[in-house]
Amino acid sequence: MANIPEDLNYTKDHEWVRVEEKRATVGITDHAQNQLGDVVYVELPKVGDTFEVAEPFGSVESVKAVSEIYMPLGGTVAEVNDSLNDSPEQVNDDPYGDGWMIVIEIENLSQVDSLLNAAEYEDYIKEEGAE
Repeated sequence: MANIPEDLNYTKDHEWVRVEEKRATVGITDHAQNQLGDVVYVELPKVGDTFEVAEPFGSVESVKAVSEIYMPLGGTVAEVNDSLNDSPEQVNDDPYGDGWMIVIEIENLSQVDSLLNAAEYEDYIKEEGAE
């Protein structure tokens, strides 16, 4: 079973979110990186770019496929993990640590309530796999 940390929130598009006050760190889940296989390239936005909820903000290219990454919350990009340019495998090796992708300034904190908790995300993965 995928690693699903209890202290994070999740989306049905397999992004994880660590909310700290009005900022949120975003990456893809362990489940997502397992599905993708070896990540060979990550395309991320620029600091200052603004996105709405569910809008694509970048992509992950693996040996199997290219997948878009979607904004879990509306906001402005405050930081980008530039180390992924040279070491995209960090997404596979440590999706919840060194494999983080962006930090955003959250526009509307109430949007956090629409995210899944760890148990809900785990149930969602099970349902998705059963289809």
